[in-house]
Amino acid sequence: MMSAPQDSQVDRRSFLHRASALAAATAVGSVALPAVAHAAPASPAASSTASLVDVPARSVDVSELTIAEAATLIRKGKLTPEQLVEAHLARITAFDSAYQAFNLVLADEALARARALGRTRGGALHGIPLAIKDNYYTRGVTTTANSYLFADFVPPFDATAVRRLTAAGGIVLGKTQMGPLATTRATTPDGRITTVNAWTPNDPSTDPGGSSSGSATAVAARLATSAVGTQTGGSITAPSNAQNLTGLKPTMGRVSLHGIVPLSYTRDHPGPLARDAVDAAIMLTAMAGEDPEDPRTQGLPPVPDLVAAATPMRRGRARWRTRIGVIPGFTSGTSETAAARTTALDVLAGIEGLSVVDVTMPDEWDLLTNAAFNNVRLPERSEPFLPMLQSDLRGFGVSVVGWLQGAMLGANEFLIGQRAKVVLLERVLEDLFEQCDVVVQTSPTPFDALGLPELALPIGFSANGVPIGTILGGKPFGEDRLLSVAAAYQSVTDWHHRRPADPTAAPAALRSAEKQDRGRIHAEEVPDLMQ
Repeated sequence: MMSAPQDSQVDRRSFLHRASALAAATAVGSVALPAVAHAAPASPAASSTASLVDVPARSVDVSELTIAEAATLIRKGKLTPEQLVEAHLARITAFDSAYQAFNLVLADEALARARALGRTRGGALHGIPLAIKDNYYTRGVTTTANSYLFADFVPPFDATAVRRLTAAGGIVLGKTQMGPLATTRATTPDGRITTVNAWTPNDPSTDPGGSSSGSATAVAARLATSAVGTQTGGSITAPSNAQNLTGLKPTMGRVSLHGIVPLSYTRDHPGPLARDAVDAAIMLTAMAGEDPEDPRTQGLPPVPDLVAAATPMRRGRARWRTRIGVIPGFTSGTSETAAARTTALDVLAGIEGLSVVDVTMPDEWDLLTNAAFNNVRLPERSEPFLPMLQSDLRGFGVSVVGWLQGAMLGANEFLIGQRAKVVLLERVLEDLFEQCDVVVQTSPTPFDALGLPELALPIGFSANGVPIGTILGGKPFGEDRLLSVAAAYQSVTDWHHRRPADPTAAPAALRSAEKQDRGRIHAEEVPDLMQ
């Protein structure tokens, strides 16, 4: 029994102290960080393997199944891991030349592992085919970060998150396309657009989301059951919103960054892109936990039972009483997005246990969240690569301008920005979250900078059939509350059940899709687009 969400048991002041120390650590490297004070959990913390839940399948097409549905069928002997992997590999063969979600498919390895797992029984990810963003290390398999710099890099070990996913029974189908060095939507290192939005495969101009767009397209297009991405400035929440998925960016430190090509020491967050709240909970539970190789994961509250949090107590009832804060202007205007937001808030307000309240923003919100302060992230990405910046700028491809910006930002600007970030976090914790427990957002950037959790979920579609989503932001280690709100909403809506149609192009056209000009991003555009 879950008596209270974890965010109600965490001392917010100690989280603020830790965030201050983390900001200072950018200057001295990895250091021990102060622990986050928290009350002892009322129920045992979750293990590294998610709870098992029985969820009946809604579809006979196994490529449409959620993790929970597929795992239930596998446990009951009605589906084998091999059958599930074969179904997804068949879709990759048929359609990925149109989607270009993957840059490497490990078909033989995935099938061999599926056959081996078919002779055993396991946990919630047993036999589940996963797509891995190509900045996660995969032992013996090229990890390029979609960059000239890492074009031939073969890691000697798995990233901690990948190791934990496979230990829980997950099967790696392949590595996904991403923005060059995790900066923009997926393109080649020189800027030519690759991955398209699964809902508009014939229109490359429709944005598939941020740098985790390959992972999002793989899940939305039913090429994988779930996937992982990274977020520094919206690259889990943005592609999830763009492609009708439930994406979860956890609190800083909840998931280890060991074995992931870095972008920002204080802002990188690994997390899942999934089909619904339960799947996101299953994935995050498998990924999360302390790692001796990453000091950011140490001294934190234990991982609670996220799967239980993501399972509604009953249809239309939230697990915990939760105030959902609505920021000024969230539903302003006459756009389709504004209309979808209004309807979503009405639905949330009608769920037992949830209340929708208007909130005011902390003092100097616009100043503390503007682009100038957001740019303090840039030196963090440039510093590890200074020798490469000094030797050959061509290695950075289309994103070179953004990396040079970081190298040239003044020390005084960086220090002022770090101090401003701590001021902003204090005001969010003490002012904004005095008014609400969860807050809707129009941009992920402030909470990314502060290391606070965010969850993206679908709330509708445009007249052209493009998904519309929204973002919920939470208190430190409030993933369980965010999941509970999303689960309650998804218990009375069906947006998350909808799947895009397959590409209509003829097979010959699909085979030649890689040769088609889908447009490009130019170097001068990258600074305004990068996360």
